[in-house]
Amino acid sequence: MKTTILLLFASILTFLFSCSREQPKSGVQQPTSSQSHQQEQPSSSTQPVVNIPIFDAQRAFDLLVTQTNFGPRYVGSRGHSLCLVFLQNELKKYTDTVWSQNFSKKGYDNEILAMTNVIGSFMPKSKSRILLLAHWDTRPRADQDKDPAKRNQPILGANDAASGVAVLLEIARCLKNSPPTIGVDILFVDGEDYGKEGDNPNYLLGSRHFVSNLPKDYSPKFGILLDMIGDSQLEIKKERQSLRFAPDIVELVWSTAFSLGIQQFTNAIENNLGADDHIPLNQAGIKTIDLIDFNYPNATVNYWHTTEDTPDKCSAESLDAVGRVLLQVIYTQN
Repeated sequence: MKTTILLLFASILTFLFSCSREQPKSGVQQPTSSQSHQQEQPSSSTQPVVNIPIFDAQRAFDLLVTQTNFGPRYVGSRGHSLCLVFLQNELKKYTDTVWSQNFSKKGYDNEILAMTNVIGSFMPKSKSRILLLAHWDTRPRADQDKDPAKRNQPILGANDAASGVAVLLEIARCLKNSPPTIGVDILFVDGEDYGKEGDNPNYLLGSRHFVSNLPKDYSPKFGILLDMIGDSQLEIKKERQSLRFAPDIVELVWSTAFSLGIQQFTNAIENNLGADDHIPLNQAGIKTIDLIDFNYPNATVNYWHTTEDTPDKCSAESLDAVGRVLLQVIYTQN
């Protein structure tokens, strides 16, 4: 009897010891928010953990509001002039170099449009580069407003386009504090939203000028465009032109978002084929994707190109989702 009990006790100890050494099952584990700022690497004395800077969502939202406080920022407006100085000064705080492209075009009623693209660069001598961009001008007419009396009024442009600019300015701060190992260019293009509906040649003026006057030997690995990413009900689908021109970059960004557990990125396909600033870049050979939520805020209500595009329709959480994904992408490139 004692022998039987001892054998049973030994068997139990053997079982417990083997369980304690069992390896975790393979599979993907959704990271917590605190984990999401650190890229996991294999344990090695020669391969250190990559520390991802923390994106300050509230600061980004404050930057959005700062832009809207200038008022509408369509080409030729007082708000446009004030915002230009603001963007140049902000980039000078953080980037290694800042330069501008001044250009002009004849607009409607023979008005001369004076526009400026602003570019801030980190590690400008590095051949390995990433391009991040957003347009900074706002639409001079609320032609989609439900009130016909307001359709000739300019829009405030909290989401379109202060949201993308705000995220990139906060990323600039992060890059200054924790220099990346790859060159990064932040481009704010002007004149994206000038044209009247259906008049395609009068849209995307800044990005068209940029690709027509590229710096010598400028060839970034890829570009990422931010447009309308501050929507409080943010859902970023895979945009069709991005899938056409740069499917590998779509996969890179979306897989990064999923690895961080960021639910604002979905596998749904965006069927809206509207033109955006990534088109001229792709046509010039710079493969670029567009992060955009066409449904602002959802499929039944839309504040796009209306006087309702105001900061209260946007959220810091949405800016945070996009900012965190971009930082993870930047700091895992070389």
